[in-house]
Parts: sequence; structure tokens; C-alpha cells
Amino acid sequence: MQPGGNDEAPDTAELAARLGHVYWIGGGSGAGKSTVARTLADRHGWRLYATDDVMPEHARRTTPEEAPLLHDFLAMDMDERWVNRSPGTMLETFHWFHGEGFGLIVEDLLAMGRETCVVVEGFRLLPHLVKPLLTGPGHAVWLLPTAEFRQAVFAVRAAAGTGFTGRTSDPERADRNLAARDHMFTTRLREETACLGLPAIEVGVAMTEDVLVERVTDAFRL
Repeated sequence: MQPGGNDEAPDTAELAARLGHVYWIGGGSGAGKSTVARTLADRHGWRLYATDDVMPEHARRTTPEEAPLLHDFLAMDMDERWVNRSPGTMLETFHWFHGEGFGLIVEDLLAMGRETCVVVEGFRLLPHLVKPLLTGPGHAVWLLPTAEFRQAVFAVRAAAGTGFTGRTSDPERADRNLAARDHMFTTRLREETACLGLPAIEVGVAMTEDVLVERVTDAFRL
């Protein structure tokens, strides 16, 4: 079955042609994807599609047969998800890291029409899934946060009370597990983008928001 759940869905080449107006920003958690995407959308009058925002909807649109890892995750309590398992197990069983539901992202993008460009962002944009949908260079980039940068971002979120690990029985351990898992995911993205010849930007604590936006702008050849 093709992305979107339609047996008669277009092939990959046709999908790429229909998505030629889309700019993709993937990367690790806490890398600044949302900030950059909002800035570019405002600057160029593009439509913004944040894949994090549609995760609950996409979960509802899947079945256990289509997304077994997702539905196993949904059945867990917060401690099972973030405290009791090793970071390696968390990485290897996290549904979005394995492309479950990616076809729904494609389906949503196709439904938007092509009247204006769309910038889509989120960690769910795995390089090997996005590359076949690109018609050429300049439409995708991955942001790879250093451990120090990610720690600084999450410290701000925790201070603001927006961290979900606070709903576990051991938030400190959950935070450590999450940090280790995300570090491994970022390493995987670094290796995959290099192997596939896709552009990636290392995001460190010394990089300002303006510089990051301009680096992405250069990658998009705008």
C-alpha cells in the first residue's frame, strides 16, 4: 500500500513531482526546527506544517496492524515509556523514529494543494523517507544539535514547566534516558544524511537564531 493508505496512490516519482513545492526541515529534538520553519514561513509567505502538532491525529488515523510500535507505546504508562526502559530500547522501539505514520504526512501535504510553498518540519522526517520525494537539491535539510545545545534547550523547557517527564515517578531518570535516546537518534541522523548525500547543519550553543536561519536559507538555495 502506498503512502496515504490508497492502493492506487501515485508512485514515488509522481509523488516527488507533486511535492516539488515543499521544503523539508528534519533533525534531532531541540535543534530549532520549529523556530526556523516559522521564520521562513513568515518571511516568504509559505504555509507551515509542523509534524509534532499532528501526532495525536495521526495516531488516531492508524491501526495496530499499520503501526504496531505506535500502538504498543500508547498502551504504556509514563514510567514504562520514559523511566523503566533503557535509552537503546527506547530508540529501537519509538514508532516515529521508524517511519510509522510517515505516509500520513505525505497524505496531508498532498491535500494542501500547490497554490503556495509549504515548509514542513519535525524529527519524523527521516532522511531515507524524504529523499525519494525530492526532485532535486535545495529542498531539504536536517538540523543536528550538539549535546550541549540540546541540554540548554531542554533546561529552558523544564524551567518553564513544559517538560512531559515531570509526569513520571522519576523525572531526573526520565530526562537522562530521553537525553541519551535523543543523542543516539541525532547520531543516526548524522550518519544517514552523510550516507545519502543530504545536507545537514550542526547546531551548537554558539550559533545564533539568525545565523541558523541563514544557514537553512542557503541550504534551500533561496
